Amino acid sequence: MIINEIQTKSVMTKSNLPVADYSVNPYVGCAFACKYCYASFMKRFTNHPEPWGDFVDVKYWPPMKNPKKYAGKEAFFGSVTDPYQPLEAKYKRTRALLEQLQGSGMKLSIATKSDLVTRDLDLIRTFPDARVSWSINTLDESFKKEMDRAVPVERRIAAMKEFYDAGIQTTCFVSPIFPGITDVISIIERTKNQCNLVWLENLNLRGEFRKRILDWIHEKHPELDDLYHQIYVENDMSYWRDLDAQVRAYTEKEGMTYVRNDDSVRADFGQPPVVANYFFHTEIVHPERKKR
Repeated sequence: MIINEIQTKSVMTKSNLPVADYSVNPYVGCAFACKYCYASFMKRFTNHPEPWGDFVDVKYWPPMKNPKKYAGKEAFFGSVTDPYQPLEAKYKRTRALLEQLQGSGMKLSIATKSDLVTRDLDLIRTFPDARVSWSINTLDESFKKEMDRAVPVERRIAAMKEFYDAGIQTTCFVSPIFPGITDVISIIERTKNQCNLVWLENLNLRGEFRKRILDWIHEKHPELDDLYHQIYVENDMSYWRDLDAQVRAYTEKEGMTYVRNDDSVRADFGQPPVVANYFFHTEIVHPERKKR
């Protein structure tokens, strides 16, 4: 692993994401090295020759002069890196930023594949409307090991429960869903009693990892070649429409709310989680565009 410490002018970046006003990434690169990581496109801007997953830049930024200017805004931690990848245990850049923003009135959203986030529960619970999500696209540890170097799935689920029991909004982010491999219903069943929201997102193959994933499917699951050709070459959405119908039927049976492409959904504690489907990305409209 190649590690560099770098100076940046700011770690707060205005975001066009529909889920937040600011995007926050205390690191460049990610040691979890997910084979399907869309953030690998960052190499085009950082000029790293190393493979994605083999380098991490640790960011340092000047102290914030007026953190209260972010009051009422929302920051999304982890849009192109995992803020709780292993190096965070040593460098504590995510925790440093939380400490700087504490008391600012800023809302907080964190995405991770780690249980290290439990270290910062004391800080996170002080932010208004804080929510934390864990990416879980399988309960099969052998498949997980094929795809990434993140912590075991059961450790993520245990962390989710700790936050949920502490009264913090938690999300199970079922992403990316691998057609024919990811068992969406089983993941919802396993996590439904310790999360407020379940987000479902399909596997999108683009950039440098498209060929890598298709080659892996051909090598490990040749019986799925035709299905992946149908979805990713012929652009046939039938699989996702069928899965959409299956999950909708399941949630109706379980008394869960099921929505499509709604970033504003919340669920009450003690109630079944809301299940939100993001299979159909072209339907998503940024809130600022809705005003026009």
